[in-house]
Amino acid sequence: MATPLIVSFGEMLIDFVPDTSGVSLAESNGFLKAPGGAPANVACAISKLGGKSAFIGKFGDDEFGHMLVNILKKNGVNSEGVCFDTNARTALAFVTLKKDGEREFMFYRNPSADMLLKESELNKDLIKKAKIFHYGSISLISEPCRSAHMAAMKTAKDAGILLSYDPNVRLPLWPSSKAAIEGIKSIWNEADVIKVSDDEVAFLTNGDAEKDDVVLTLMHDKLKLLIVTDGEKGCRYYTKKFKGKVAGYAVKSVDTTGAGDSFVGAFLVSLGKDGSILEDEGKLKETLAFANACGAVCTTQKGAIPALPTPSDAQQLMKSKSK
Repeated sequence: MATPLIVSFGEMLIDFVPDTSGVSLAESNGFLKAPGGAPANVACAISKLGGKSAFIGKFGDDEFGHMLVNILKKNGVNSEGVCFDTNARTALAFVTLKKDGEREFMFYRNPSADMLLKESELNKDLIKKAKIFHYGSISLISEPCRSAHMAAMKTAKDAGILLSYDPNVRLPLWPSSKAAIEGIKSIWNEADVIKVSDDEVAFLTNGDAEKDDVVLTLMHDKLKLLIVTDGEKGCRYYTKKFKGKVAGYAVKSVDTTGAGDSFVGAFLVSLGKDGSILEDEGKLKETLAFANACGAVCTTQKGAIPALPTPSDAQQLMKSKSK
């Protein structure tokens, strides 16, 4: 059977990460440049786990833009959906790593090339070949990218392709919290599968993310699966028929960048191969345990893409913890 294609849509940028953890941006002496952007991380995660992925997005026609596209290619990601803008720069973000590996962001995008993707530049044929179309919410913040995002989703939906949504809330990029909630929820009811973090549940509902009844307010009629990630504690899953939780794996975290994307990539690879995991709770739990392991492995190394695990990395962690 041919490996199913998963198309990821959105932004890819350069993260500048301090070479010392636990210091502010101003206190940092030097920065390491690391490729970032959640949808691109997911595409690379899929490829590294043996899946087949493509990325659709726009880059500045600059050294950083070409460097990022080369990184996609090196990681086995199809780049037929990529285009360049001669008038805008590739986006940059300065990331502070706090002592616990958590992050703060300062973005340089005014406007960056990814925000300027137009509907006419979409590779719709590539989208139509997908089994799953995955996206975030940063591409909804401004025009023309928002319209391109909506058109890409419609193309996928009309072709009967499964829609996967990880909002990846980045508040500094939105005009306000209210705009962020409205923008993120504007496409909520289109998705078949949604993954949110516990912090994002709290932000979107203004409620206690640990309570099932709060999480369930995010369910909608067409939603086949809602996943809530709880960091190292693991994740929870909600469908119309069942709900539960899957424990995570305790590891020594160095940098949480890309952990959620590693989790999503692992989940989507499994879902692409076997759609019945949405109906079969036993299979779903196995899939989510593997995804948890992939997320955990990713935190043990700095950077997102370099830290993405292979299947054997994740399986090794699962074995070592099951003794």
